[in-house]
Amino acid sequence: MITTLHLGRKHAWLMAAMTIFIIAAMFSIPAWAQDEEPTLDTGDTAWMLTATALVLFMTIPGLSLFYGGLVNRKNVLSVLMQCFTITALMTLLWTIYGYSLAFDTTGMEKVDGYAFAERGIHGYVGGLKYLFLRGVDKDALTGTIPESVFVTFQMTFAIITPALIVGAFAERMKFSAVLIFSTLWFTFVYAPICHMVWSGDGALFWDLGILDFAGGTVVHINAGAAALVACLMVGKRRGYPERPMPPHNLTMTVTGAGMLWVGWFGFNAGSAVAADQNAGMAMLVTQIATAAATLAWTAAEWIKHGKPSVLGAVTGAVAGLVAITPASGTVGPMGAIVIGVAAGFICFFAATTLKRALGYDDALDAFGVHGVGGFVGAMLTGVFAATNLGGFEIEAADIGKQVWLQFVGCAVTFVYCGVVSFIILKLIDLTIGLRVSEQDEIEGLDVTQHEEAGYI
Repeated sequence: MITTLHLGRKHAWLMAAMTIFIIAAMFSIPAWAQDEEPTLDTGDTAWMLTATALVLFMTIPGLSLFYGGLVNRKNVLSVLMQCFTITALMTLLWTIYGYSLAFDTTGMEKVDGYAFAERGIHGYVGGLKYLFLRGVDKDALTGTIPESVFVTFQMTFAIITPALIVGAFAERMKFSAVLIFSTLWFTFVYAPICHMVWSGDGALFWDLGILDFAGGTVVHINAGAAALVACLMVGKRRGYPERPMPPHNLTMTVTGAGMLWVGWFGFNAGSAVAADQNAGMAMLVTQIATAAATLAWTAAEWIKHGKPSVLGAVTGAVAGLVAITPASGTVGPMGAIVIGVAAGFICFFAATTLKRALGYDDALDAFGVHGVGGFVGAMLTGVFAATNLGGFEIEAADIGKQVWLQFVGCAVTFVYCGVVSFIILKLIDLTIGLRVSEQDEIEGLDVTQHEEAGYI
């Protein structure tokens, strides 16, 4: 009996010690979680290195070849030169101050609702904490990837966006004007819009709840608005629209379009900034929407003109890629089909009927595809992000509210970009001039701007 009592006491002490340990552990676990530092994930890092290369591949060579094949053969090198040089220029500007203006969140405070006046300057543009990438050392992390990789990934978006605008004023803008415009536009338009959409709590679009997973507003509506303003201010190409201006090399254009399609997986799936289920779904819906838009544009062209064209097919594919971009992280496969079909038909109308009716010379349909396609995708994101329609972000009851928010994001981006782009272009026109002379345009920009010829 004494032995039994002794064992009972030993068990009692053991049970008491275990209880105290469990209680202490329960209270200490949250503290451990709060203090835990982000750790590097090699899988995420490997995917983001790949995605970054894919997005750069979209501009050089993808966009360069796509645009280069569409212009007259006497201007092909000028377009390739513009895309290539913009790549180099944006790389340095992003390094010096662009990343800081876009992603420095110092001083940001969250403001609920639409209190534009109450929001400090850092709700609209970042500071200078990362000037010359100060603080971005080898061991710095953004989430689970090196910050150096995140910087480079976002740099590729800053590269392709101004390069897209080239399509609107191709074959007639001075090379010097292109470089000055790209620099000022990147500084006063791209960086602030990027900050407002993607920098996190305290930034305007982010706080409002506007959905833009991979760049519907930041890249496509932004570039599309600038493209429309630019082609209006530079004026029509000599002989347009009376004189036919067919592409000089559709094989080059189709090759570039194929590169854009493949590279876009880095654009959309890479925007998950992780090798996870979000990246997987973004890749799937990107493929589906692009296929749907290709067939929709082909069908529209077949119905209207009696025959489908390869130029229409590849342009439809790009329209689908554009439209699914803002939605790629929040919609499912069925939503992707609807977005792709809508983009194919609506962008076909914008690039043909609307352009001819209004008489503007958007040479390579930068506005008709990117501006209009970006708007279609951004608006339909507000519908198909609903869980009852296969999406992953909002409830059915919130569709109306989300569509309104998407419209606010599109409108603010378009108006802000349009006004600032006009001011920049006007200043350039009043100083060095925007357009080459009539004789230079006749002779071709390859020779007059670069003293080279891209053909024999």
